[in-house]
Amino acid sequence: MRQYIFLLIAGIGMQAWCQEPADTSDVFYRHLDLKEVVVTGSTGATKLKESTAPVSLLTARQLEATSSTNIIDAVATMPGVSQLTTGSGISKPVIRGLGYNRIVVVNDGIRQEGQQWGDEHGIEIDAASVSSVEVLKGPGSLVYGSDALAGVLRFNSSPIVPQGKIRVGLSSEYQTNNGLVDYSLYFSGNKGGNVWNARYSEKWAHAYKNRYDGYVPNSQFHERAAQLMGGVNRHWGHSRLTLSYYNITPSIVEGERDAETGQLVCEYGQRKQYGHGMPYQQVYHYKAAWDNTLALGSGKLNALLGYQLNRRQEFEDADHPDEYELYFKLHTLSYNVHYVTGLLSGWRVTGGVGGMYQRSLNGGEEFLIPDYNLLDVGIFATATREFERWTLSGGLRYDHRHLHSKALEEDGNVRFSDLTRNFGGVTGSVGAVLHAGPHWDLRANLSRGFRAPNISELTSNGVHEGSVRYELGDSRLKPEYSLQLDLGADFTSNIVSVQLALFASHIDNYIFLHRVNEVVEEDYDTYRFDSGDSRLWGGELAVDVHPTHHLHLGTSFDMVRAVQLHQSGDSRNLPFTPAPRWRTDVKYEFTHDGRVLNNAYVAVGVDYTFKQDHFYAAHGTETATPAYALLNASAGTDIMCRGRRVATLAIIANNLTDKAYQNHLSRLKMADVNPVTGRRGVYNMGRNITFKLTVPLEW
Repeated sequence: MRQYIFLLIAGIGMQAWCQEPADTSDVFYRHLDLKEVVVTGSTGATKLKESTAPVSLLTARQLEATSSTNIIDAVATMPGVSQLTTGSGISKPVIRGLGYNRIVVVNDGIRQEGQQWGDEHGIEIDAASVSSVEVLKGPGSLVYGSDALAGVLRFNSSPIVPQGKIRVGLSSEYQTNNGLVDYSLYFSGNKGGNVWNARYSEKWAHAYKNRYDGYVPNSQFHERAAQLMGGVNRHWGHSRLTLSYYNITPSIVEGERDAETGQLVCEYGQRKQYGHGMPYQQVYHYKAAWDNTLALGSGKLNALLGYQLNRRQEFEDADHPDEYELYFKLHTLSYNVHYVTGLLSGWRVTGGVGGMYQRSLNGGEEFLIPDYNLLDVGIFATATREFERWTLSGGLRYDHRHLHSKALEEDGNVRFSDLTRNFGGVTGSVGAVLHAGPHWDLRANLSRGFRAPNISELTSNGVHEGSVRYELGDSRLKPEYSLQLDLGADFTSNIVSVQLALFASHIDNYIFLHRVNEVVEEDYDTYRFDSGDSRLWGGELAVDVHPTHHLHLGTSFDMVRAVQLHQSGDSRNLPFTPAPRWRTDVKYEFTHDGRVLNNAYVAVGVDYTFKQDHFYAAHGTETATPAYALLNASAGTDIMCRGRRVATLAIIANNLTDKAYQNHLSRLKMADVNPVTGRRGVYNMGRNITFKLTVPLEW
């Protein structure tokens, strides 16, 4: 706690840096007007109310008031978004029951590529560098190509500083459950049209704990990240180059237990330590993104070029803790070039090409997937027009993917055969928004998505230590094609805001991993990739009420039902389907535009997750998950100096009653049975209190 007292004193002491009072109508100090929110995409920006597809937004202020161990942990608080977790440090996004390579993650303008096919492969993005998050729910293949079958997560960096300004800042937090400590420093500016931003972040956490398991060995992690952006803003457009580095060292929880005591086994190090345990991973992600926009006539040309290198090493031998067994090295070159016209007879048209080239190499002594090369090429066109009461939007895209993996012999046996596959898909969407009145917006969208099988699904043949299982691919798998209908209704007034989004989706050749009753290697369960036609439906409802300026009442509900067609009994339900979830909160704001304290608030909320009894039970792949309720509370305030915000303090308490629970999408839920209590698996984090401090300065 000493560091937070010091930082608080330092933040308040910096009042001498304050200039003349700022305009208090700044967006930081107002309630969010959803009708005026602008969301972005690779083809430009549009107001949220004009979007025919369902889009949700997580703002900078909401991120500041959220407790999380990684950026996906924060995004999973949004209706319709869940997370597949491996302990507290590794999270994968799930949108409406679909995850893995069915979600495209966009950061710094380019799609993030980092072995996202693996259960314990998280998202290599520094949470402190994210200013806001946009979630496109539903097929985004039209703009983003293959893999956007479920939707798109777009992580936006901080906006460019206004001309003539320089900003520096510090953010830091501490979490009581896993001892998480982090800090992030940034320096940005805009002088004479020359723009820059530099950031460095670091995060540590020891093992987390819960009421049943105590401290969970190997749930600790260490994370470091750096980012440097430089560029120019001119009358003709802009050009910006962003270089980033990300490193995380997560230990992997295997869930082994002592036969006599039932305690989780800790074979390497201590139960409560900040250093890595065994097994563990060492992940490095390097990225360069070059963003260019050029004004041409009445329109603009945008070119995004990116290079990424993802290095992932897995260590499992306690006698040789620095010798890796698995080593994946993935190179990705990506591009997106498109032109947005001015109005042509009232229509705004966008056309372009996008794709990527990948090369993956193995460098370890063990193998799970072969070396491979991948080439993606896509061409697309979209059109949008706004009428007095209507907005119409649609488009078409064609994608071609070429994949070639190399043969490998090991000890005279064929481990991988030479494989060449080509996949092609036509996708598109058509939608409309009806502005039915001053408060009502109705929307409908019909879209077709496409996803080619990934390298793991086609060729896996080996022990995946991070998942503690033997995985087998199927080289005959076909691409997934989806047809989805989205219907939505939004009501917005000064007092009440309601958003309803419903969807129904049919997916041909849905690919999934399930357990089989065969033994390929002793001590490991065998899992095989399979496919079948599937159907998903569900939706989200969010209601916000402001009966007074100070009081906020909010509630949300989301659910998804996912079944495999032409199947019955244990094989009918799709695996890893999130349970229905209901959230409600009450927030009271004490002050607005205060001289010292501003936007001070207290809040209390309940997260209720329903029982999940629709699960893939064949061969013991999954089991039912009981319902549970978590009580949360928070408080915070801005500290003002002469009309400017010089610091923000927040305290967030999650799971106040220290409830012992298991989320259905936790991979640790299916770990070993405790021989003493009879409970299966490892439980999620118990009570956790977070202290957050943000110190922004500008001159």
